[in-house]
Amino acid sequence: MTAEADKTTGPDGWLAGAKARVAAADLGPRAEQIGRVESVADGIAMVSGLPDVRLDELLRFDKGQFGYAQVLEPGRVGCVLLDGVDRIEAGDRLHGTGDVVRVPVGPALLGRVVDPLGRPIDGGGPIETDDFLPIERPAPAIIERDLVTQPVQTGTLVVDTLFALGRGQRELIIGDRAIGKTTIAIDTIINQRDSDITCVYVAIGQKSASVRRAIDAIRQFGNMERCIVVVAEAASPPGMQWIAPFAGLSMAEYFRDRGGHALIVLDDLTKHAASHREIALLTRQSPGREAYPGDVFYVHARMLERASKLSKAKGGGSLTALPIAETDAGNLSAYIPTNLISITDGQIVLDARLFHEGQKPAVDVGTSVSRVGGKTQAHALRKVAESLRLDYAQFLELEMFTRFGGMPDPRVRDQLNHGARIRALLTQPQHAPLRLAEQVALILALQSGLFDGVPIEDVATFRRELGALLDGQAAEIVDHIEKIGDFAEGDRDRLRALLAAHLKPKAP
Repeated sequence: MTAEADKTTGPDGWLAGAKARVAAADLGPRAEQIGRVESVADGIAMVSGLPDVRLDELLRFDKGQFGYAQVLEPGRVGCVLLDGVDRIEAGDRLHGTGDVVRVPVGPALLGRVVDPLGRPIDGGGPIETDDFLPIERPAPAIIERDLVTQPVQTGTLVVDTLFALGRGQRELIIGDRAIGKTTIAIDTIINQRDSDITCVYVAIGQKSASVRRAIDAIRQFGNMERCIVVVAEAASPPGMQWIAPFAGLSMAEYFRDRGGHALIVLDDLTKHAASHREIALLTRQSPGREAYPGDVFYVHARMLERASKLSKAKGGGSLTALPIAETDAGNLSAYIPTNLISITDGQIVLDARLFHEGQKPAVDVGTSVSRVGGKTQAHALRKVAESLRLDYAQFLELEMFTRFGGMPDPRVRDQLNHGARIRALLTQPQHAPLRLAEQVALILALQSGLFDGVPIEDVATFRRELGALLDGQAAEIVDHIEKIGDFAEGDRDRLRALLAAHLKPKAP
């Protein structure tokens, strides 16, 4: 070893380097506020000794747990705990971080299941990313937004034909417990397996078994590598359930802000409102209607307003939101449902009676509406489905009157026969989304009267066989519809002829 090398690597060189680092260190006095837990219960800690802490500031306990400041009062702070609730005791020390709650974002989260703080819970190892965003971010200003003009294909026939969704829209899915709300949302995620839309599924206060079923369905039928799953189960602290949708939105906004397209499912906001009420009551905030605090509308409004279609100057990305809400006995006029209906751009209402009668998805076409997406609907689908909703509504009304008895005339019988085929066609198995070309073909055959002579039980069989038929005998038409969203010249007549030839042998 040379003498020069020994100067830098030997004991004398190490000591000289250490002295240099110590000399460069800032060793001046530093003041730090230390807080102390006065009481803790039900996921809320009342803290003293932090007079300069700010609202929503992230607080760190000496044992490593985190919380955030929710209530600021003279002499004390109400801290909502995020983790390690059972290990925090009165007398524990904590200090402010000077920052708000942030979550990791970026492509490293794709294909992973994480908690609302971005920590992996799927056993897949740590997530390595240098990008972090605060969970609370301002919604894009009006000048930063653009018109909603591009469709989001859900793969569910009744939704895409009657209540089409657009990229940047907020469409509420609402209905009673266990009648298919989550299924519609999961099928929408599954249908994006080959699209350019990145999906984020946020489970808020759901049972572990329900979350597992949703994840398994995405992995089996969809493309999990283009999805992020954020889980705050029913057993999670109320603080974790409260931040879950905000964290999911920040993760989705990362892709939107870079010119991409994202879809977020919030399942569900009724439980989020319950966690907001729980935190408010435990921190002694003034209760309002149904014991909810007065700002519950503002909380959901500022959350859902973050879903938008950005202008070209901002990259042209979009974030589409599908919030889910649960009703009690179909009561759409309850407090939280009416709030969410007034915030969103339409609602897909599921009816328990239809569900128990076997019509799945049990969408009530009379009370469901999309206030934006109709303008974004693919041109080919809009052309063939123009009168579908009116025809179906007339059928439902006629069917109700004919239950009182009497023999309808031939025209009414034909209308009832046609309406029964509409209902059979709109019934669709779960986790089997349809491509746009298949939807166009089905509605074209329906509106052309090709199903009127087919037994109702054969409608489902034809739907299962349609994909192979189109790929084998109309591949060019399928490619054009999937890429352009419209018919090429003469394609509509050729497709109708193909469908007629296939259905003719089955006619009586």
